[in-house]
Amino acid sequence: MKDAFGTPQSLLVLGGTSEIGLATARRLVARRTRTVWLAGRPSPALEEAASGLRDMGADVRTVAFDALDPEAHEESLGKIFAEGDIDMVLLAFGILGDQARDEDDPLSAVRVAQTNYTGAVSAGLVCARALQSQGHGSLVVLSSVAGERARRSNFIYGSSKAGLDAFSQGLGDALYGTGVHVMVVRPGFVRSKMTAGLEEAPMATTPEAVAEAIETGLRRRSETVWVPGALRVVMSALRHVPRQVFRRLPL
Repeated sequence: MKDAFGTPQSLLVLGGTSEIGLATARRLVARRTRTVWLAGRPSPALEEAASGLRDMGADVRTVAFDALDPEAHEESLGKIFAEGDIDMVLLAFGILGDQARDEDDPLSAVRVAQTNYTGAVSAGLVCARALQSQGHGSLVVLSSVAGERARRSNFIYGSSKAGLDAFSQGLGDALYGTGVHVMVVRPGFVRSKMTAGLEEAPMATTPEAVAEAIETGLRRRSETVWVPGALRVVMSALRHVPRQVFRRLPL
């Protein structure tokens, strides 16, 4: 259960090597989180991430998880919940893809969609059902401002995040009143390994800043969190720009 400060005692990170996921885990462990599950493809990076959290005093376990293998999600994630209640699930996996390459290679585009949307639908529903069964918990979903309106420069990634965002909002409505809290997080450009080499967008942020926003959102039981907060106003304006004008903007 969460403590008096709203900090989860147990955390499951889907996407165990995600920089935002690990920044969030470190922040929560530094507070009061004691048990952490890192779910991801087995790799030295996953074990290194687990070791770093153990050094902070957390009980950390890893579990094999692949977003592209939804048929295995119920079994692999079910084993985690069978070990005890999970106070918070952070759905942090996703890939950016390469827009130019993906437009020329439909199978690469499909991989982006399957990872960011289909895999998230599967894992999200499995975890939501488990949280509902235990009667409490938070499901935090990393969406993106890219999902607010498709842009020429990244409409494949953006469309996958748009689907994820809509799914997560609907799931939150479906779980309202059950004791399960769903929070959608919409970061802007995040300085990370995934965006290394890309031109930085205005109001760029960091994994640590996103982690701080997640912690604040949990405490407030927010349903939607923008990082940075000013992006909410910016994206609200961009949603209403006429399409003929929008396609000419340098976005």
